[in-house]
Amino acid sequence: MGILDKFNDAQRVVAEKSKTAAETNNLKRKILYEEERIVEIFADIGKKYYKNPNDDPASFKILCNDIDTRRRRIKRMKYELTSIRGCKICPKCNFEVEQNNKFCGRCGASLPETEETDFFFMEPEDTEPYSKVATVEEMAKFKK
Repeated sequence: MGILDKFNDAQRVVAEKSKTAAETNNLKRKILYEEERIVEIFADIGKKYYKNPNDDPASFKILCNDIDTRRRRIKRMKYELTSIRGCKICPKCNFEVEQNNKFCGRCGASLPETEETDFFFMEPEDTEPYSKVATVEEMAKFKK
């Protein structure tokens, strides 16, 4: 009986590791897709402006909101990815820290608890370049 128990335990460990590997690869694939789509949206914004620089800047807001939504998804998926590995990411310096730590080992910042993590909120430095829709005059400056 002892050898069968050991075999069953080993089988469970292998099954759990393969499940974790599959989840990790799935998340990485989704992150890559979202990042590629963001690049495509930036290209769409550029093409749209190039074709009609006098277009209403509010029309770009939809594309900018799409970018922000995708960046939040990426942030959530990266959080899930680090959780699978038993880690957290410091919100201040982006250093990977063990999940049971309360403070970052690099910068000393307090690490949020799992319940405190909010993926609908993005730090101002993350959204600043994307959330403001430029006026036609501001966009014309970039063209020169």
